[in-house]
Amino acid sequence: MKKIAESVLALLNKDEAAIKAAMIKSDNGISVYADSVHKLGNAVVMMARDEEKRFIIVVADCGKDMPCGFEGETIQLADGGVALKGDLTAENAAALRKHFPWCAPRSLRNERTTIGCGDRLGLASFGHIKAARKVQAYPVLAQQSMRELTMTKRTFRQVVDDACFMVYAADYRDGYGADGDHLKTIPDIDVALAAGMAMITLDLSEVMNAAAGDWDKAAIEAAFAEFPADFRKRIMDDYAGKKFVLGEVAVDIDELTAKRCAVMYTAALDFAHKVYEHLKAARGDEFDLEISIDETTSPTLPSHHLFIVRELRFRKVEFSSLAPRFIGEFQKAIDYIGDLAEFDRQFKVHALIAQNYGNYKVSVHSGSDKFAVYPTVGRETRHYLHLKTAGTSWLVAVTVIAENDAALYRDMHKCALANFNDMLKLYHITADINKIPAVDTLSDAELPALMDMPEARQLLHITYGPILCGELRERFFKAMHKFEAEYEAALEKHFDKHLTLLGVPAK
Repeated sequence: MKKIAESVLALLNKDEAAIKAAMIKSDNGISVYADSVHKLGNAVVMMARDEEKRFIIVVADCGKDMPCGFEGETIQLADGGVALKGDLTAENAAALRKHFPWCAPRSLRNERTTIGCGDRLGLASFGHIKAARKVQAYPVLAQQSMRELTMTKRTFRQVVDDACFMVYAADYRDGYGADGDHLKTIPDIDVALAAGMAMITLDLSEVMNAAAGDWDKAAIEAAFAEFPADFRKRIMDDYAGKKFVLGEVAVDIDELTAKRCAVMYTAALDFAHKVYEHLKAARGDEFDLEISIDETTSPTLPSHHLFIVRELRFRKVEFSSLAPRFIGEFQKAIDYIGDLAEFDRQFKVHALIAQNYGNYKVSVHSGSDKFAVYPTVGRETRHYLHLKTAGTSWLVAVTVIAENDAALYRDMHKCALANFNDMLKLYHITADINKIPAVDTLSDAELPALMDMPEARQLLHITYGPILCGELRERFFKAMHKFEAEYEAALEKHFDKHLTLLGVPAK
C-alpha cells in the first residue's frame, strides 16, 4: 500500500484526472478501484482491495490536511505525508457521506422509473449500478425488509453503509434510493429513517381487515353501521352507485362494494395517514412513501384500488408508489404463473387508476424474474413504475459459486435441503423439491444448470438465512470476494434483461 500512497502523495498538486491517470493502482496484492480516486482539498480518498477485504485509503500532504471523520491505521510517508488505511466501518461510511454527499441515498419521488435491487449480501451494487447507468431508471440499492435483516443478521445501517461504499467506489452520482421494505410499525420505520433510508414501504396487511373481503352482505352491513354517521354519508355520497371513467375503461362501485371497502381499509388508511405525517415531520419532503396492499391472499380488485387511492388523497397522503396484489402467482425466484391475457387486462386498469389519480408509480412486488409480464408492466404504466426485486441478486451469487467453486455449492445445496421445511414457514412457494436431482449425482459442470430449474431456484432462494448465518458463512464470503468481477458481470447481464423487457428507455 505504501507505494500506492506515495505515488498519490507525489501528485497531490495535480487535478483529480491527472492523479487517476498517473498514480500506481496496484502493489503487492493491493489494487485500487480506479473510479474511487477523489481529491479532497490537499488529500485523496480512494477504495482498494486485497485478497481478503476492501478498505479505504486516504492520503494527505500532512496530518492537518487529513480530512476529518475517517478512522484507521495511519502510515507516515516521505516529506511529512501521511496515509490512512481504514476498514469499511460505519464511521468511514459517515465520513464519505459528509465529504461526498452523493454517496448518501436520496428521495426518488420525482423519478419516473425506479428499480428496487434488494442486496442481501452488501456486495451487489457494482452490478446494479452498471445496469442502471445504461437506462433512464434509478436504482434503490439499499433495500431490505425486517425479515431479511433477521435472516442475514444485518441492520438497516449496515445495508445503507454497504451501498454507500460501493456507490463511492463506482463514482455513481446520479442518485440512488434506500428502502425500509415492508415495514409495519412506526418504531421499525424510525430505525430505518435513522439509518438514512429515504424510502419507506408501508405494509398495511396487519391493519387492514382483509377477511371482510369474504364476508356476506349482512356482516358488511353490520360492520359498516359501526362507523360514525358523517363518515357513512360521505362514503355513500362519494362511491355508492358511481361510475369512475378512466379513459377507455370505467370502474363501477356499487353500494355493497363501497361499504365493503370502508370496512376492509379504513383503519389501514388512517394508519397510513399517521405514518405519512410522521415521515413528513422527520424528513420534510425528502422521502418516498410506498403503500403496500399486496400481502393478501386475494388479488386487489380495481374498485378496491380506486377506493384506496381516493381515500389516501382525501386524507392528503402523498405517496410515490402503490403495490396492489395482482392476479396470478408472483412466487419468489421464478416467472409469473397465471393467465397472461387476464393479467394484461387487469393490469391495464390498475395502471389507468394510477394515471388518473396523481400519476404515482405502480409497484410490482416479488418482481424478480417475472419476465413474461414485464412488457405489459412497462407499456401500460408508461414506465411510471417501481419494480421490486430481492432474491434474484442472491441467486446470481449462488450461480457464480456453482460455476466457480463446486465444493462450496454442493455444501450450500445440502444446507438448503436441510433447512427447507423450516423456511416454508416464512415463504410461500409451491416448488416440488423432489424433482431436483441429488446433487452428488451431478458433475461439477452440471451444477450451474440447477439455477435454470424453477424448483432449485426456489429451494436456494428461501434458504439464504441458514446458508449466510451458519457454518458456511465465512467460506461463502471469501469466495464472493474472490469472484467479485464474475459477480458484477453476471448481475449486470441479469438486470440488463429485466430493464430491456420492461422497455426502459436507454440514456
